[in-house]
Amino acid sequence: MKDINNWRQIEEAVQDELIFQVSHNGNLHKRQTTKGWKLCVRWKDHSTSWEPLKDLKQSFPIQVAEFAVKQGLTEKPAFRWRVNDTLKRRDRMIKAVKIRYLKRTHKYGIQLPKTVEEAYELDRLSGNDLWHQAILKEMKNNAVAFKILEDGEHVPPGSQWIPFHMIFDVKCDFTRKARFVAGGHWTDAPTQLTYSSVVTRDSVRIGFLIAALNGLDILSADIGNAYLQAPVREKVHTTAGPEFGPNNVGKTVVLVRAMYGLKSSGAAWHSKFSETMRSMDFTPSYADPDVWMRPATTPDGFEYYEYILVYVDDVLVISVAPIPIMKTIQQAYRLKDSPTAPTTYLGATIKEWSIPSETRKVWSMNCIQYLKEAIKNVELELSKSGHCLRGKPTTPMQNGYRPELDVSPVLGPDQANYFQSLIGILRWAVELGHIDIYIDVSLLSSHLAEPRLGHLEQTLHIFSYLKYHITSHLVFDPIYVSWEKASFQEYNWKEFYHDAKESVPPNAPEPRGHLVQMNAFVDANHAGNKVTRRSHTGIIIYLNCSPIQWYSKSQSTIESSTFGSEFVAMRILVEMLEAMRYKLTMMGIPINGPANVFCDNRSVVTNATVPTSTLKKKHNSIAYHRVREAVAAGILRTTKVHTSENLVDLLTKPLAGPQLKQLIQKILW
Repeated sequence: MKDINNWRQIEEAVQDELIFQVSHNGNLHKRQTTKGWKLCVRWKDHSTSWEPLKDLKQSFPIQVAEFAVKQGLTEKPAFRWRVNDTLKRRDRMIKAVKIRYLKRTHKYGIQLPKTVEEAYELDRLSGNDLWHQAILKEMKNNAVAFKILEDGEHVPPGSQWIPFHMIFDVKCDFTRKARFVAGGHWTDAPTQLTYSSVVTRDSVRIGFLIAALNGLDILSADIGNAYLQAPVREKVHTTAGPEFGPNNVGKTVVLVRAMYGLKSSGAAWHSKFSETMRSMDFTPSYADPDVWMRPATTPDGFEYYEYILVYVDDVLVISVAPIPIMKTIQQAYRLKDSPTAPTTYLGATIKEWSIPSETRKVWSMNCIQYLKEAIKNVELELSKSGHCLRGKPTTPMQNGYRPELDVSPVLGPDQANYFQSLIGILRWAVELGHIDIYIDVSLLSSHLAEPRLGHLEQTLHIFSYLKYHITSHLVFDPIYVSWEKASFQEYNWKEFYHDAKESVPPNAPEPRGHLVQMNAFVDANHAGNKVTRRSHTGIIIYLNCSPIQWYSKSQSTIESSTFGSEFVAMRILVEMLEAMRYKLTMMGIPINGPANVFCDNRSVVTNATVPTSTLKKKHNSIAYHRVREAVAAGILRTTKVHTSENLVDLLTKPLAGPQLKQLIQKILW
């Protein structure tokens, strides 16, 4: 898509349609015409084209307005009615972003400082030096990123002065983090690519499962100050402040390494590490560019893939012999600690798990430590106002409570920010495997824009529940399930979907390793929302006996029947299964036939399974044919399961304590 590099590259030139033209000396000359304005635009690839002003106003309103101000055209009829409003709207957006940053006072329940002085004050009030140590550590690590110019030295040609400042954050494991960052908003957008990706969570779960399934070992490591190990792509410099030491205050400092805050730093580090991976003969998966893979063979001839999963600077190596791979990485980069078997990853606690009759090494994930710290911080915050977490609830939310019906007072800015912070903690707990609170967090998350006092109270109720239901583990169990007793029916679909077949990419790698079995449960709570009457979808996708993906979300349409809502949920599942099968295929993981899908609605199962069954509700025809074609292509097969045995019932509506406990014990350990 075409884009404009910056507003200074919008140029006027001579053409019959122009009212004004720019001569060689830059003066404006009036020209009579009746066809309106056109501007000659120089694009990022340095090509130029004539574009009508009316189109540019719609596509690039701010750039056109800034151009008009620079050229003194704000009083001309073509600009006068639009420029002032556009620039005022731009200023309001910038102000809103600044206010949002200033209003954010907590993360994971911990108060965030805005300045170094405030950080020291928080340390004093807390009786520790966590923020102070974070600041010292950051400036020590950043020493290699700067070149301090001595008297008489000049900055490199084309270098731009920008400010630097300290920002503060809290990591997933509640470690205090100080970042000395560049004021990248002062620089123009670089011509190079600035996007940088990270490995997805389901890819990490697949990695742990494949390690257990194929008998592979895992090593983890954290690359220290990753960005600083990549060269800077932008020419910038700044003036040293007191953080550089008393002898350097006021000196000019040139940046020589990529730093947080610059637009290109993430891409610079990603490119640097990608070069290292390719030099080791690893190639990225097309399904997830941060899953690096390399074919390998065990001494006894078993063919498999070695994997390296990368989340910015967190690295997981999965192989029969991961030590040589990790040593090669260690030679190229400085690691924070020696490579070890994973114990924590993205806030989760990782450990080995013992399964009866299973001799292979199996991995588990839990967020016990994460939630203990979160609950501790919540209780500390509540104690400031004389409150505490009360009771020992058996359900995450109070029985009968519906967030959409809550009419309690709207929270003020500080309380609303705190509510949003707590929801962020709970969302991450769900990502780390606490599926039992998913539906409750999903329902409360729909009120982030205007939370009420009742929503905050129910969020604290969830923390009270977690305080006494915290020991759940997500186990990546590689055991296959025998579905011989399940009534999966096979039919000939040739007459109805003659060309239906699963699309296999021509560039897919050769499958290696043991087969994986796909199993899924799907359900919908018809008209579950008491206000909008939207239904709620719940889905869990397993690989073998390992939960890999879970989904709990309100549907985007209003269905008039249970059949319609269940078919919409089935259509969503089909799309998720296709995405999962594509990822497995592009990771070189062989799949054991179609996915086994369990649904508790007999009409949906019949319509999706029997070719001759007809659809009586025509408004569901898109979901109807989408699901049936996937069945005909061999992507999935479906059968009915009793409602009491449908595991995703806990993802569609809040359940009573005994029923919730019965289902969650079948999912988590």
